[in-house]
Amino acid sequence: MSKRVFLVAAEASGDALGADLVKELKRRVPAIELSGVGGELMARQGIASQADTSGLAVLGFVDGLKAYDRVKRAVAATVAAIQQSKPDAVVLIDSWGFTLRVAQGVRAAAPHIKLVKYIGPQVWATRPGRARTLAATVDHLICIHDFEPPFYEPYGLRCTVCGHPALGRFAPGDAAALRARLGISANQRLVLVLPGSRHSEIRRVGPTLWRAAEELRRTRPDVRLMTVAARAVREAALSQAPADVIAIDEDHKEDAFAAASLALAASGTVTTEVALQGAPLVIGYKLGWITWAIARAFLFRAKFATLMNVAADEEVAPERLQTRFTVANLVAAAAPLLDDPAARAAQIARQNHALALMGRGGRPAAEIAAQAILDVVGCDQPRDPTGT
Repeated sequence: MSKRVFLVAAEASGDALGADLVKELKRRVPAIELSGVGGELMARQGIASQADTSGLAVLGFVDGLKAYDRVKRAVAATVAAIQQSKPDAVVLIDSWGFTLRVAQGVRAAAPHIKLVKYIGPQVWATRPGRARTLAATVDHLICIHDFEPPFYEPYGLRCTVCGHPALGRFAPGDAAALRARLGISANQRLVLVLPGSRHSEIRRVGPTLWRAAEELRRTRPDVRLMTVAARAVREAALSQAPADVIAIDEDHKEDAFAAASLALAASGTVTTEVALQGAPLVIGYKLGWITWAIARAFLFRAKFATLMNVAADEEVAPERLQTRFTVANLVAAAAPLLDDPAARAAQIARQNHALALMGRGGRPAAEIAAQAILDVVGCDQPRDPTGT
C-alpha cells in the first residue's frame, strides 16, 4: 500500500520549496500519493491546491492583525482538506504562524497523522520559546543550519539538517544570453532591484531601494536598472519602478542575477540566490514601527538578518536595516561595488566563503528532506549507491 503525504505551503518561498520536494519524492517513490495546498510551482508538479492561501504572505504585528480572519479561514480549509485526504504525514513548509495553526488543528482532529515541519522558525534570532512550542506540536523538524538542533534537544524533537534549499536548486545563469536577448551591450552595467515577495515588503522597502538605484544611475550614464518580480506581486512591484526598468520574468531570474553588476535587495532567500550567481549585494529592510519596537525590545537576538552574514558571523554583504535603511546609506554602501573593481572582487570573495560555510557543493536540501519524510512515514525504497 502506497504512502500518502500532504504538503502545505502558504507563500512563494514555501511554494518553491514544496515544488522541489514533490519532484524528489516522486523520483524516489513513484507510487507515493501526494496532495496539498500551495501555489503555481507546486501546481506545475501536479499538486493542485485544495485551499486558497492567497494573501497570507503577511509580515509584522499590524499586518498580522489585519489578516487574522483570512488566516483563520485558510487554516480551517486546509485542516479540512487534510482530513479528507487521510495522509500518513503532513509536511508544513516555512510560514511559521500559518503552519503552526494548521499543525495544531490537525493534531486535535487526527492525532495519528505524522507532522513534519520543513524549515523551522529562526529561534536563534527571535523567540527561542518557539522551540518548545514546535516540539510540542510536530514529530520531526527539517532545518537549515547545524546550529539549530541544540535549541530543540531539551524538548526531544528529532531534527534533520538539510542545508539551505537555494544551494541545492542552483543553476548557473547565462548573463551573455540575457544581454543578447535584450540588446544590452557588454559595457552597460545593470543594477538589479529586488524589493521582496510580499506586498507588505514592497510597500515598505521598495520605494527606498528604487530611489537609491535611481541615485546611483543619475551620475553613471552606463547604468541601467533591472528587476525580477515574483508573479504574485509583479504588478505592485513594477508600479514603483521607473518606466524604463528592464523587467525580467521569474523563469529567467538566474540569468538576471548572473548579469547584475550589483543587487539592491530586500532581506530574504533571494540574497543567497543572487550571491550564488556571483553578484555583490547591498541588503535593506524595514518593518512597521510597532513590529520593530517589539522585535528590538523583546525578540531579536541575532547580530545579522542575512543568512550569509549569520553563517560567516560578520557583515559579508552590507545590511541597512530600519533606521539605517535610507537612500544615502544604500548609495554609500553600493557605490564602491560599482566603481571600485577591488572592492567588488573582495565582497564577492567574502560572499563565496559564506556560501561555502552554508554548505555549497553538498547534497541538495530537497534530497535530504525527502529522505527524512519517507523515513517518518516508514516508506521503504531502494537507496542510490551514492547514499542519496
